[in-house]
Amino acid sequence: MPFDHNHHYHPALLRLLPPGPGRALDVGCGDGRFARKLAAAGMTVEGIDTSAEMLARATAAGSPGPGTVEYRRADATSASLEPESYAYISCLASLHHVPFETVTRLRAALAPGGVLAVLGCARPSRPGDYARELVAAPANALARLVVFAGDLLNGGPDPVAKAPVQMTFPPLNDVRRDAARLLPGSTVRPLLFWRYLLAWRKPANHPAAG
Repeated sequence: MPFDHNHHYHPALLRLLPPGPGRALDVGCGDGRFARKLAAAGMTVEGIDTSAEMLARATAAGSPGPGTVEYRRADATSASLEPESYAYISCLASLHHVPFETVTRLRAALAPGGVLAVLGCARPSRPGDYARELVAAPANALARLVVFAGDLLNGGPDPVAKAPVQMTFPPLNDVRRDAARLLPGSTVRPLLFWRYLLAWRKPANHPAAG
């Protein structure tokens, strides 16, 4: 079935964009679908990923403009990131592939006033998290059927490239705790389809490193 949980939350991530054009970094960009949406919003985008196959697919797709997209093969834990240079940094289902402390490198790369947006995967920790899981299963089945039916009416689903998947997720309480420690003032909002949305805006007086 073609329903994709990450793609479903693209609008929520785009609502976190700071005003005006600027530089954006998409960490774990995969086939570049979200990077292209950032470019369509006018951002100058850099997408990084460790998969050569996914980067080749992303490059072949081009850029819709008015912004531009460039891709490079890099690991967020060691990539060279210019300090305080990005107005927006996104991580879509990629942060659990690396130590959570990697956010300190992303924090340093954000310009003052810039936004870090993480669409993450985590295991439930609280009663409310488990209740959300119970609701998510039937909602997910219905969403998949609706998308599948729509694709059939429009000639069939488009081929979807699948990025490498890691199914080991941290507990959501660990994400909450580490986000509060490393990104003071951040918010962690659980979402319906087995995702959470972490958002943090860098204060104007926040140190670039640390």
